Amino acid sequence: MSDGFDRAPGAGRGRSRGLGRGGGGPEGGGFPNGAGPAERARHQPPPQPKAPGFLQPPPLRQPRTAPPPGAQCELPASPQRPSRPGALPEQTRPLRAPSSSQDKIPQQNSESAMAKPQVVVAPVLMSKLSVNAPEFYPSGYSSNYTESYEDGCEDYPTLSEYVQDFLNHLTEQPGSFETEIEQFAETLNGWVATDDALQELVELIYQQATSIPNFSYMGARLCNYLSHHLTISPQSGNFRQLLLQRCRTEYEGKDQAAKGDEVTRKRFHAFVLFLGELYLNLEIKGTNGQVTRADILQVGLRELLNALFSNPMDDNLICAVKLLKLTGSVLEDAWKEKGKTDMQEIIQRIENVVLDANCSRDVKQMLLKLVELRSSNWGRVHATSTYREATPENDPNYFMNEPTFYTSDGVPFTAADPDYQEKYQELLEREDFFPDYEENGTDLSGAGDPYLDDIDDEMDPEIEEAYEKFCLESERKRKQ
Repeated sequence: MSDGFDRAPGAGRGRSRGLGRGGGGPEGGGFPNGAGPAERARHQPPPQPKAPGFLQPPPLRQPRTAPPPGAQCELPASPQRPSRPGALPEQTRPLRAPSSSQDKIPQQNSESAMAKPQVVVAPVLMSKLSVNAPEFYPSGYSSNYTESYEDGCEDYPTLSEYVQDFLNHLTEQPGSFETEIEQFAETLNGWVATDDALQELVELIYQQATSIPNFSYMGARLCNYLSHHLTISPQSGNFRQLLLQRCRTEYEGKDQAAKGDEVTRKRFHAFVLFLGELYLNLEIKGTNGQVTRADILQVGLRELLNALFSNPMDDNLICAVKLLKLTGSVLEDAWKEKGKTDMQEIIQRIENVVLDANCSRDVKQMLLKLVELRSSNWGRVHATSTYREATPENDPNYFMNEPTFYTSDGVPFTAADPDYQEKYQELLEREDFFPDYEENGTDLSGAGDPYLDDIDDEMDPEIEEAYEKFCLESERKRKQ
């Protein structure tokens, strides 16, 4: 067995360190002090042949990470050692780096390791965001709008630019109507002084209300306000009269528009919905101060519905459904006051369209839902009778808020039960067997109550004995 090993365990490892360091003595591989290179070569043992049955294991692979700071990069390197199977070539074996370069390498690695967290922080430190940055505004919004309208129309060269800018602003911010409409009307009173200027104002509002679908309601409110607050009243007519004349011009071409191309029908539908908003929002003050709606608009809406149903295309029917959902309840109430049955005729016509017209299935479903809505009084709920007038016979919810009681058997009953009086009396009799307590547990029975006098405050003998043992045991443990 000894012939198969060339050295004792650890002997070659000590010589390798001595040769690598270049020192003598015990720390330099066991040679005497002062021995030169020739002497060390002479004392070097000759290589012994390896036994074929015991192959030396290959050296450990080098670590992939850098050594920690301060560690010595000291690896065995012996050029005199013969090569063995599985060993690395001499030029690929790592050697000990000089002390100067050895100190630099871990320092660079440590610096790079310390610099890694700064990669995440760097964008924050170099950010260009600032609390002093200008306020953000979406595209198409003018940040100078408020100041320009507070200063009036001095910054606008023409009336059309001023009005159009205000209309665009209302489209983007409809909530500013109440706060800015007064200033807008005052500015118009100082600017609109001719028939042409008033006609131009009407045309701008009409085009905005019919070209932008979401502006029809806001346009109707604007028209109502200006009809009461514009002071100019030329010979051609005031603001409301000119507006109705403009609507009449569009109304006269209803039959051709309802059967026209898609673009024409789309513009016609926008006009129909705007006219419905005008009917609901345009107020006309009578001589006695009462406020009424324009009857001419009521008649116009009835004819527009006829034009839509006479051309039962999908978009025409959808427009008719929208108009009836918007104004159906008000129109029916107005017609009923006059003794007319126009709404019933419209519903009958809708049913005929559902049966005969070649419209899509979805549109037919919309029409049927509209008929159902009208049968439920357009979704309106009338106020219920007062509590004084309510009785168990005419109000199904008469006993809804009554408390629930329980019999001795645990059966619940309320005031709606036929034998309520009998069960409730039995409940009252059972309550006499219990003492009177408030909700917080305060005794209301007072001194001398026979129920409380029967209560014995003495403990049971067995419980008393157990309690005394517990006290004695606790005292004994406390003294220990």
